[in-house]
Amino acid sequence: MSAARFRIAWLAALAALLWLAPPARADEIEVRNARLAATEEGYALDADFEFELNPRLEDALAKGVPLFFVIEFEAERPRWYWWNERVVQRTLHVRLSYNALTRQYRVSSGGALAQNFATLAEAQRAVARVRDWLVLERGQTRPDETYLIALRMRLDLTQMPKPFQVSALTNRDWTLASDWKRWRFTPPERPAR
Repeated sequence: MSAARFRIAWLAALAALLWLAPPARADEIEVRNARLAATEEGYALDADFEFELNPRLEDALAKGVPLFFVIEFEAERPRWYWWNERVVQRTLHVRLSYNALTRQYRVSSGGALAQNFATLAEAQRAVARVRDWLVLERGQTRPDETYLIALRMRLDLTQMPKPFQVSALTNRDWTLASDWKRWRFTPPERPAR
């Protein structure tokens, strides 16, 4: 067998192994207890997420690399005659960082709110908990009409420094995301004024 045929056979065997291999499981975020609550301004989202940082992400955080999470919310009105109508699409950005000088973790949410925590576990709980996030303003929904709601959370690699973005393309350790959690929501009849 010539060297060229051997290489072709070897590449074909490698391609078959990669094709038959089970997909690598990325670390996951689980969406828990998501619900919409009526407020004076509209409807606010309360949600809890559950996730664990893998050792590579913990190490990067300890070395001063901030982790950026994105929580995405979508509401659509189903239509039988056409594609669903998108009512609203919102994103909430959460930044988790570590300051080696003060030995504190910092969680900033939406660019305005920032809190410091003594341990990573406390900081993770703050990242994983969303409360009173106004996602549907008054007037964007109609009473007694059903909406399709979708929610997810993911690690936003586009906010990371460029060397980490390149590393993330080839390494599954940088993948952390939830599946879309979907449910139906029907706003209750508004009380008469």
